[in-house]
Amino acid sequence: MKGQHQPLLRRRDGKHARVTNEELFFDLVYAFAVTQLSHLLLHRLGWLGAVDTLILWFAMWLGWQYVCWITNWFDPETPRVRGLLFAVMPLTLVIAAALPEAFGERGLIFALAYAAMQVGCAGWSLWDLRGGHPLRMNYLRIFCWMVIAAAFWIAGGLAEPMARRALWLGGVACIYISPMIGFRLPGLGRSQTEDWTIDGAHLAERCQCFVIVALGEAVLATGGGFAESQQWSWGLVAALAVTFITTLTLWWLYFGTSSRAANAKIEHAQDPGAIGAQFHYVHALLVGGIVAAAVGHDLVIEAPLGHTEWRDLLALGAGPGLYLLGSTLYKRVVYGHWPLSHLIAMAVLVLALPLGHEQPRLAVEAALAAVLLGAALREYVVRREKHEKPAHQ
Repeated sequence: MKGQHQPLLRRRDGKHARVTNEELFFDLVYAFAVTQLSHLLLHRLGWLGAVDTLILWFAMWLGWQYVCWITNWFDPETPRVRGLLFAVMPLTLVIAAALPEAFGERGLIFALAYAAMQVGCAGWSLWDLRGGHPLRMNYLRIFCWMVIAAAFWIAGGLAEPMARRALWLGGVACIYISPMIGFRLPGLGRSQTEDWTIDGAHLAERCQCFVIVALGEAVLATGGGFAESQQWSWGLVAALAVTFITTLTLWWLYFGTSSRAANAKIEHAQDPGAIGAQFHYVHALLVGGIVAAAVGHDLVIEAPLGHTEWRDLLALGAGPGLYLLGSTLYKRVVYGHWPLSHLIAMAVLVLALPLGHEQPRLAVEAALAAVLLGAALREYVVRREKHEKPAHQ
């Protein structure tokens, strides 16, 4: 690279940059945020609650994503970068704590804290890259986009709920779509993904860590609901077993069939920056599906034998459906083709889900678990056959 050497940047010496303890500690804040989002959706089941949760989820995911890219470029074990992470953590705690009332009385608090986090992180990176480093122009563009997005967030925080939704959608669009166009701005040009000197394996591992955080929320939803139940009936025990199997299958669909291949894909790509961006887009769906699945688990544990109304049915099916969609796109990026097992599973889910109306919630959850398990088993067999094929030739 041309330009002045920056001592805070990670050294690209051909070795895999490991995920540091500082990064793992930082992710703990997002465990709280994921819990807040799942509880928000659980208590506001309906189309408006779903829209609000979706907007806030993308905001939280994108907030984590941009910090993740900072720690991919900068070394989090240096005091200044570590200090940045620790300064962002209390801001993120405020943001997460405000989530349940973000479309109520705490909207401005949420907006100000979120804008400060995004603009502050980009501004810190821009300041540290002074001196002609190739990444400086990239962060100048990012900083400008964060300022534009901040105007949407703050204006939304001052507006009434319906206008707030529209303005915050604009803020999400700014920070979600801008990387797709290279953060293009008049007079500043655009960034090229080839210039994003990322560590592919590190980025893939960071995404995997967040998936674990979200799966942990699903486990907490199951265990917490079970522990709070006054009477441990056989139906409740069965609900515990089925919801845990669902969570385990979500883990298997991700870690058991594609996570290692994903590391290799992004690490050996000719343009790892472009692949890394695709990973972040796809993981928004994957982790969002896990958050929604945790809401379904709460419903099943709450009343295993209760009749499933249409609202409950959509809540139960949203998690597996969204996760299968994200997993399908993820494996399209990793393997270069559409996984037939996932496509079939999504078709079965869409066609069969209406049959669950008025059925016991436990039965619906068991059917969803069976669909996910079938997709995972088929994908495992396909991957194993392809792995063993050269040995027979």
